[in-house]
Amino acid sequence: MHNLIMTLAFVLLNCDIGAEKSVLFSMRSISGVSEAVGVSGIYDIVAKLRADSNDGITSILRKFHLIAHVRSCSTMIVAEELGNWQSG
Repeated sequence: MHNLIMTLAFVLLNCDIGAEKSVLFSMRSISGVSEAVGVSGIYDIVAKLRADSNDGITSILRKFHLIAHVRSCSTMIVAEELGNWQSG
């Protein structure tokens, strides 16, 4: 049996004012985007990405930059994942 190690990343996006819903709609159709939600604060959208490698994450990010109204992305690759942690 082979264990597949996935790369996990979180992306914080800024988009043009009023374009959040259309950007979210476009992002959710991209393979590798496991979650994408609108947030308030410094960033407009937070997305969770899963891919088979860092190159896979880079490929997803290239697609993000092609979406109309995306102004910037900050990407954080997860260094270590604790698994399904739940508080008591």
